[in-house]
Amino acid sequence: MENEARKVLARIPALSGYAGPLVRMGGLTNAVFRAGDAVLRLPGKGTEEYIDRANEAAAARAAAEAGVSPEVLFVDPASGVMVTRFVDGTETMTPEAFRIRPGAPARAGRAFRQLHDSGAVFPARFELFEMIDGYLKLLSTKDVGLPEGYHDVVEEAEVVRASLGRRTPPSVACHCDPLCENFLDTGERMWIVDWEYAGMNDPMWDLGDLSVEGGFGPDQDEEMLTAYFGGPVPEMDRARMVIYKAMCDLLWTLWGLIQLANGNPAEDFRAYADRRFARCKALMATPEFPHLVAVLDR
Repeated sequence: MENEARKVLARIPALSGYAGPLVRMGGLTNAVFRAGDAVLRLPGKGTEEYIDRANEAAAARAAAEAGVSPEVLFVDPASGVMVTRFVDGTETMTPEAFRIRPGAPARAGRAFRQLHDSGAVFPARFELFEMIDGYLKLLSTKDVGLPEGYHDVVEEAEVVRASLGRRTPPSVACHCDPLCENFLDTGERMWIVDWEYAGMNDPMWDLGDLSVEGGFGPDQDEEMLTAYFGGPVPEMDRARMVIYKAMCDLLWTLWGLIQLANGNPAEDFRAYADRRFARCKALMATPEFPHLVAVLDR
């Protein structure tokens, strides 16, 4: 993979003379390397089936202009190759890092607020239920089985779909895939990277999804929400944030199955999908969940 990365670098004018070390960085689907002051991203196998690289490039540039993401140095939407500025003095976040680094959930909340308030307009719209339908269609062409009862839960979620449709606020520029590893923390501010799924969306999706990815407890949720709103959290926004915790697991279950079908060796994606689906069902089965949906219908 390093040889391939060097061949790609040789074709990029600004980096063609780089002969220093390549340091492999994280990534579930893509290959990411640090090359001095730059970060090279090579797209993963099969990602062209579900990633719009032109949208990603536009979103990454807009997020950089908004001050929440590193500068984009080079991008080729046709191939998916992207180079961004390396941000020194940061730690790539993990669920554990969000637990032990003081103020990390608050910094993430403020970074989201800066993005959401930036006025940036991304070319794509992140349409949750359309994505579920699209992923199901894609999976119908692959030899991978859905978790037992998946279609039943999608049917149950139609109530959520209707309620969200009635009370969803205006869409804003959102990251939409806030894995912990997509956050870089200096201890004073958070940078956000990886804009593959970015689109115009309900801002509470970003907060709900990060809460799930980070395994946030109630105190972390409250810290993030309070920092985002700069004070008390409106009931309607809190309800949508929690509802999206279940909905993001419903969606990313299918994403995990696509990775399984594509032979992605990054982790056990069968277990990943089953774990996410179980968590979605568990939240939707709580007595609290229908009350949250009812809040949207007031």
